Amino acid sequence: MTKVALRSYALLPRQYDERKVLASTIDPWGRALWLICPDARFPHRWAGRDVPAPLNLPFDALVVISDRGEVRERPLYGVAVDPKAIDALPGGGFVLSGNGGPNARSGQIFGPDGHSRRRFPMGTYLTHLVADRRAGFWTGYAVEGMCSGDRVSAGGLVRWDARGNRASALRPPEPYRHLTEAVTVNVADSAVHALYWPDAALVETGPGGMLRIRALPVSDPVGLAIRGDRLLLLGGVERGVDRAGRVGAVHHLRGTDGGAVVTGREGLVFPNGDPVLRHARPVCRGPHVFLRTLRTLRQWWVVTVP
Repeated sequence: MTKVALRSYALLPRQYDERKVLASTIDPWGRALWLICPDARFPHRWAGRDVPAPLNLPFDALVVISDRGEVRERPLYGVAVDPKAIDALPGGGFVLSGNGGPNARSGQIFGPDGHSRRRFPMGTYLTHLVADRRAGFWTGYAVEGMCSGDRVSAGGLVRWDARGNRASALRPPEPYRHLTEAVTVNVADSAVHALYWPDAALVETGPGGMLRIRALPVSDPVGLAIRGDRLLLLGGVERGVDRAGRVGAVHHLRGTDGGAVVTGREGLVFPNGDPVLRHARPVCRGPHVFLRTLRTLRQWWVVTVP
């Protein structure tokens, strides 16, 4: 099998304490964001690293932004959630997602000045928080959240405006009403592609509603990149070929009117040739899949549709 190598994308500068990073992402403009809690505690270890948490709530945080090598800082004042995810919003603000039970106020919006604008229920068992550069942001939820009784999580995949108001929820049409969670979500501008489990249905949608739905021959991937009619799937099980999904498998597909066909298969490796055996949930934007390892939030890598 041929190999495709990850490329280094962004690296947190050494002057910042990696151990105190609460959340990190690649935002709609391709900038790397790291949310740092200066007064962090470390209640437990997971995947070989200390997991930080705020010592007290609320607290003041620091967002470190790397934009093509240029690094700058943005303070956030009065963070009232224990942040697990962050993204940048149109207009210069930020959205944070924290923990909480059903219907808890686990989301928080910050304005361009770094001050809190709103706290609101963002759902439970959140698996995706991805903003777009035009309208607002999208959230996706695991099956446990969809069935928890939480009114937000029940939407499965929810669109929000930049002020934190729910705009819509994605409801796949027949014969896909039984689909559960979106296992991977790709956001580019205001177009969203969501790949659902268990039927490998790829749904394309936007602010105006659902555009189309296609059945793919690869199910349960963790990453999705799109360039025109070409798709790249990271991980997953290929129908009739794979017996079990491989984390480092890369499937190349070409879209058709009602589905897609596999055009190539590769193994994913780091630049030094080591295979990618474990990684955190990727951030998928247009033709790119951004990912990091489980052991560190300092380094971001990228693989791109050729």
